[in-house]
Parts: sequence; C-alpha cells; structure tokens
Amino acid sequence: MIEILVLVPKITQRLRYVFDLVLHEQLGFTVELTTSERNFIAFQGVKITYGESAVEENFFIKSTQLLFERDIFSQDLKPFNYEDITAFFPVFNKDSSLPFDIFAAVFYLVSRYEEYLPFVKDIHGRYQASSSVLFKLQILQKPLVNIWCKKLGHRLEQHFNGLKIPERKYSFVPTYDIDAAWAIKNKGFIRTYGSYINNLLDANFEELKLKYNVLKGRIPDPFDTFDLQLDLQKSYQLHPIYFILFADYDVNDKNIPIDSNEFQLLIKRLGDYAEVGIHPSYASFDDKSKLKPEIQHLSKVLNREITRSRQHFLRMNLPVTYHNLIDHDILDDYTMGYASQPGFRAGISDSFFFYDLDHDGPTPLRVHPFTIMDGTLRDYLKLEPEPALELVKNLIKEVKDVQGTFITLWHNESLSDTKRWAGWLDVYKQIIIEAIP
Repeated sequence: MIEILVLVPKITQRLRYVFDLVLHEQLGFTVELTTSERNFIAFQGVKITYGESAVEENFFIKSTQLLFERDIFSQDLKPFNYEDITAFFPVFNKDSSLPFDIFAAVFYLVSRYEEYLPFVKDIHGRYQASSSVLFKLQILQKPLVNIWCKKLGHRLEQHFNGLKIPERKYSFVPTYDIDAAWAIKNKGFIRTYGSYINNLLDANFEELKLKYNVLKGRIPDPFDTFDLQLDLQKSYQLHPIYFILFADYDVNDKNIPIDSNEFQLLIKRLGDYAEVGIHPSYASFDDKSKLKPEIQHLSKVLNREITRSRQHFLRMNLPVTYHNLIDHDILDDYTMGYASQPGFRAGISDSFFFYDLDHDGPTPLRVHPFTIMDGTLRDYLKLEPEPALELVKNLIKEVKDVQGTFITLWHNESLSDTKRWAGWLDVYKQIIIEAIP
C-alpha cells in the first residue's frame, strides 16, 4: 500500500476521519498527516498540501473552514457543476488541483451534517428525503462521494507519474427485514380469532377462506417465502443479511410472539445460512430500555452475539439512535437510507464509520447505506413492476461504475407474488441477476 503524506495547518478529528475515508478506504493509500512544512518538503513520495496555499509544486487542494470547526452551523454549500457532476464548497484559487474542497464536501454528506440542523419530521419522527440537499438538487440517485473520490484518484495519477490507484471491487449485499414472518400462521389464538371476527364483520369471505385453507395446511402461508429465499441464495451464491423484529406486540410491531417455537426454529434456520441482526422495534426508537431485551432475546435464540441492526420503519434520530446502538455493542447498522426515495442518503454507496458531530469524533459503529427498498418502489413511488425495474437497473449501474456496494432491502412479504405484490417476485429475481458481480 502506497503511503501518502498530507500537509495541513492543523490536525483535527474531522480531518483525520475524512482523510482516512477518502484517501485510505476509497483510494487505497496509507495516510499520514503532518503540520511540519520541513518534513513535508523532505518527504519523497506522494504528498498533498491541504490548506490556504500551495507548497512548491506539490498537489494542492484549497481548504474551506468546515474541517477546522468544532461546532455545527448552517453551511453555505454553493453547489456548482464540475465535469458534469455537482460539487459543493467551491474554492477560488488557481493553484488548487480541484475547484472545490472535496474533503469538506465528503464530510458534510457522510457525517449527515444537515440532519443535526433543524428540520420538519415526518409522521414517524424521521428526517425526510425531501429535506435533503441531494434530493432538492435532484442528485440523490448519484453516489457523489464515490464519484468525487474517483475524480481525485485520476488527478493524483496525472500529477504523480507512474502512480496507479488500486482498482476497487464492486459488491452486492441483499438484506431482508422480517417484520411479520407469517401472514396467518403462528400468531396465537387471540390475534387469529380477532382477525376472523373482523373479516366476518367486513363480510370479507375471500380472506376467511384463505385463512381457513392456510391454517388447515392446504396452501402455504403467503408470507412464508423462506424456501424461495434460500433457493435464490444457493442459485446465485448470495450472502444475505436478515433483520428480525423480535419484540412484544404493539400497534407498529406485529411480528410473531417471541416465545413461539415455530418462530424461533425459523430464526435458527435462517441463522444457519445467513447473517442475522436485530430489527429494533418501533417503540425502541425513543425508549432505550426496550432495545436491550430485544437484542438479548434474539441472541439467546441464536446462541451468538448480535452486532448488526436496522431500525424498524427506518426510524432514526441522529445521533441518539446511533448512541443507543453503540451502548448495546452494535457494530454495524443498515438503516441509512430513505423510505420514500431510492438513492444515497449519505451520498456514498460504501460503508463508513459513523462520525458523532455532537462529540466531534469517530465511533466504532460502521454504517452500511442501502440503495433501494421494495416498499419505496411500490408504496411511495407507486411504480408498476416494469418502470420499477428500470429505476433499479440505473441505480445498479451507478454503483457498478464506481465499484461500490449495492445493498437492497426486501421483505419476505413482497416475495409472495400475491395481492399487492403480484408481479414483483420477477422484479426481484431480475434485480438479483442485474446486481450480482
């Protein structure tokens, strides 16, 4: 791995974090920061000056103030077009190798800086896609950070004769949220009886017939698509991750009772073939006391530590949600994405460590942004299967073009190919074919 030395006027936590993300994780360098101009000039190798002015003829990027601050302020991004892609934090210096402060721009997006500023929440208490600068500029479906880093790599190769930036490797990670393992079976007498009464009162005889046939074992439960998932996994050599809602029943938490033997056996079976994480309940979003027993109960069933998580309903409040996960030894979170819109919430298709702006420092929690969710296509965008597939194909191409990571969020329900999800099973199969490396 090639070492790169960066001369900076002052070393800050923000600087260390974003230089590691851009130069190490994205471009493959070993990064060293220095404030000594003397040591910088003496260094023989790849080096960058980041600050107010260039040093000799070295590769120089003019800095803005964001990475030298500690507080959180409203930022004037001043978006502009650079080589057919939007950039932020323009700099006006003829010696700068880029016309914008790429490190400040990356940090602003990846730290989710805008989510710390005042905003209007949706009905679930979430930050809305429509509030984000990327949505407003109609570039939410572009992995900007990856694109910017790729451009920086090309500039470095041009400047340093013989330098070759290592090729990155595209990857595809399918994930599943199990909000309700079964539509009809294993829900317990009270819930089953209550649903029968409701169907009778509504004169919904078709639904009554369906429930009767499922409970008699004459036809499979509509949500029981787990054999299909395992078949897809084997056929395409997939490595999926499951997130299990394992909480007490509530108005927004309607999975199978956690003491159900059938449910626990299903979870163990899934755990034999895939990674399993917790899907924290709707109520745990603002009640930290609920999170611990949910993790503990799932851990006991699987007889292993639970270190992965994705919030139910994608309910996330930065930085509180991530503080809670870190306090409960969660190392990887997969919530970073929007329910209402596809694309790149943090402007990046790859995972990154969560930077806690409140405490101004990096954390051990790794964030894995997903790109597309089934419900976004059908329920929010109201798309039919064919245009939905075209949209996803475009997103896959965007990620493949930057050798990034493409993560899908699907549900067992949406693979049923029945009722509201009729015709969508083929969409998912086509997405897999398109997405596999």
